[in-house]
Amino acid sequence: MNIYQHFRPEEKEFIDHARGWVEAVKQNYCPRLTDFLNPREQQILLALVGNDDAALLQFFGGSEAVERKRALIYPDYYVPEKADYQLILFEISYPKKFISLEHRHVLGTLMSLGLKREKFGDILIDGQNVQFIAAAEIEDYLTANLEKMGNVSVSIKKLSLTEIIIIKEHWEEQSHTVSSLRLDVLLAAVTNLSRQKAQTLLAAGKVKVNFKSTEHGSMECREGDTLSVRGFGRAKILSIDGKTKKEKWRISIGRHK
Repeated sequence: MNIYQHFRPEEKEFIDHARGWVEAVKQNYCPRLTDFLNPREQQILLALVGNDDAALLQFFGGSEAVERKRALIYPDYYVPEKADYQLILFEISYPKKFISLEHRHVLGTLMSLGLKREKFGDILIDGQNVQFIAAAEIEDYLTANLEKMGNVSVSIKKLSLTEIIIIKEHWEEQSHTVSSLRLDVLLAAVTNLSRQKAQTLLAAGKVKVNFKSTEHGSMECREGDTLSVRGFGRAKILSIDGKTKKEKWRISIGRHK
């Protein structure tokens, strides 16, 4: 059976990496820790492992509420502990009276240090409190190099994972009737814009499907897909409920609030 037929063509590279991780655990009979995975990558890895008793799987990213998590793939004899995920929780200290930090500021600064996105978990902001989760292997590098965000001096302090900010997600369910399951059509419905304006957002690189940027408005969306549009937030296709008598699709969309 061709495993790739169940996924999108652009996911092939990740699937190949993930299959390699699973096979290494089976052959070497020792656990394998991955970098941080987004929810779609977690879903793919879970599908690849399936019910294989020779390679078990757990995810953890600092709390149950976070989105990005590291995966631990391990043989049946192994008993995972939270310490195995090698996570560090940092809090950012900054002059709160003069600036406010947003997700994009924090992520932009972390990426400017020359580190891969896969080395960071969620960025958590609750009022003026700002935290982020990182892989333990880059702790020393971050401590030595993270001194500014923009023109503002900052410092970071290591916290216990028990002090992590818990952010509760809220999704508002909406029903839509659309002419097709093309990405540009669904974007128009979700953003309440014309299809032409939705295509402009795509061309400007402002759209992600399952956490990866795309400009392909002709892409057919599937149940479970997450759509992110800069300036409009995030939506998830909760269900595709079939066609109406006029051959239009009935879909249920969750809007992130």
